[in-house]
Amino acid sequence: MDARRGPAPEGADEPRWQWSRLPALPPQALYAALALRQRVFAVEQRCAYLDADGIDLHAWHLLGWERAEPGALCAYLRVVDPGARFAEPSIGRVVVAAERRGTGLGRALMERGIAVCASLHPGRPIRIAAQSQLARFYASLGFAIASEPFDEDGIAHVEMLLPAPPGPAQRVDIPPALR
Repeated sequence: MDARRGPAPEGADEPRWQWSRLPALPPQALYAALALRQRVFAVEQRCAYLDADGIDLHAWHLLGWERAEPGALCAYLRVVDPGARFAEPSIGRVVVAAERRGTGLGRALMERGIAVCASLHPGRPIRIAAQSQLARFYASLGFAIASEPFDEDGIAHVEMLLPAPPGPAQRVDIPPALR
């Protein structure tokens, strides 16, 4: 809140969300997504790994752009097609910029990813490979641990599964290209 201007308007801190398949992602957006992923996963976490794993070609990408700072990416994830990584649809490369952590943005990001995953793949569970240190966060979203811990690129991970919701999937507000 800026004392001179009063409270921020409702939703002003909410990112502008963008969904896209890789071929339709503008070069500047792709660059921003790769830069955020590298900044967090490679530099911040000090992990040398192959980020360009081929799975981006089989995924929908959700980018969260700062409203107050156009061109600044603050959140990202990918919803991976069934069969590309796991038999089930999955969510991966979940990342929130350091300056936005602890604000609820990670939860909002995952809720959008889960909703679109359920809409695109109704009746299917969702599998993730979660860093073990984040298992409690993912459990709060309904995921349950589904594997023994394993090492992925020097970081402890576990597979987690979100059961398919009973009944028909609720349609979410997504671009027609996603349907």
